[in-house]
Amino acid sequence: MATVILVRHGRTTANATGVLAGRLAGVKLDPTGQGQAARAADRLAPVPLAAVVSSPLERCRQTAKTIMGAQTGPLTVATERGITECDYGEWQGRALKDLAKEKLWATVQSQPSAAAFPGGESLGAMQARAVAAVRRHDAAVEATHGVGAVWVAVSHGDIIKSVLADALGMHLDLFQRLNVDPASMSIIRYTSARPYVLATNTHEGDLSWLATKPGRKARRRTDAAVGGGAGPGPLPPRP
Repeated sequence: MATVILVRHGRTTANATGVLAGRLAGVKLDPTGQGQAARAADRLAPVPLAAVVSSPLERCRQTAKTIMGAQTGPLTVATERGITECDYGEWQGRALKDLAKEKLWATVQSQPSAAAFPGGESLGAMQARAVAAVRRHDAAVEATHGVGAVWVAVSHGDIIKSVLADALGMHLDLFQRLNVDPASMSIIRYTSARPYVLATNTHEGDLSWLATKPGRKARRRTDAAVGGGAGPGPLPPRP
């Protein structure tokens, strides 16, 4: 029962200019994105991370490196092709305002499970490989570090939305109802019974409740608390 924090990379020059970057090389965080990554790192600093896994694309590796810099333990960033950006094929590098005029755009919006990008991959294939990669890493982190381990996966908007949709039991055709902003965090805890979605698209807030308290052993819980339960306990006082 490890916990994964899905972090979208910070804002890029392509995001700011309305371009679908896809897998283009050289797409980096802009100054706003660098600040977003730093704030994400600050939020994660109280949580001793067991692992940091990143999409191989530069914007994600920049964000992951910033997150790692705020950790006290020895960590390295592992790259995972399974959570890299969707292969948008011929759509890659084009302006979103122009893509919105394409016939495929309506399918991407209303029936994403039927959408396949010309010269690229389908959204269904994207979801399948992303979910498989996240679940594989989650199982490996739990096996190595125990049930209370927390790890981070730094990825992309559509990738994170598709993983959240799977965890929520949503059909892929509904995943456009989810929103995942640059440098936002979404949290999933996988168990043998079901995944638990603890947060989606968060920008602020204390995350220290995710850390196992000193001297307290994490327990494996798979049943949902009827009535909602008592929560993680009191949060630290605000400064």
